Amino acid sequence: MAPSTFADSSAPAPKQRTTPSNGVHTTLDSVEDAVDAIRRGEFVVVVDDMDRENEGDLIIAASMLTVEKMAWMIRHSSGYICICLPAKRLAELDIKMMVEDNQEKHRTAYTITCDYKHGTTTGISAHDRALTAIKLADPTSSPDDFTRPGHMVPLRAVDGGVLVRKGHTESSVDLCVLAGLPEAGVICELVKPDDPLGSMARRDDCFAFAQEWGLKMISIEQLEEYRRSKNV
Repeated sequence: MAPSTFADSSAPAPKQRTTPSNGVHTTLDSVEDAVDAIRRGEFVVVVDDMDRENEGDLIIAASMLTVEKMAWMIRHSSGYICICLPAKRLAELDIKMMVEDNQEKHRTAYTITCDYKHGTTTGISAHDRALTAIKLADPTSSPDDFTRPGHMVPLRAVDGGVLVRKGHTESSVDLCVLAGLPEAGVICELVKPDDPLGSMARRDDCFAFAQEWGLKMISIEQLEEYRRSKNV
């Protein structure tokens, strides 16, 4: 599949936004605004909790990816791009768990990596990873359309989303559902720009990044509260 067949939207561009005297916004956006951004095919920044110096993830709907957006995401993140899918979808695609005994600190549900077979080469380029993510979200795709292992990392989201597990995995799927898009969210951790050590971006770094690029930023706690209050 050629890049021109992806969604039309381009990658984010730096924005000029009104700032307080210290130069950085430190107020979260509304969940409604974040959902609207996801629906438009934009990135949002999602952090765990405002009460501690945590890390933040870039999140975008897989169905709205483009090559340019994937390249931008790789450039501004750790590069370990994951796609979050519900258990039902993983079963439909016969994508199995990576290990039987999950010893990862946060019990993130890693599955076998994969690549889309058609129109890809090595699988690692922005084009190939974007196409793989789009096809994992595409309900017409079948298990035979993917090779295993590969370069996209599917994660299994817990049924019930952030009401059951307060993770970025579940947040991404919840945002897609609220936006009326396929249940497939692409996520990756933000890193500090121009840091020679490649350190992870913390809360205030995430605020500064969202401000620079004109992105909406919310917390997982905020999303959980929204779902409970709206009974969604």
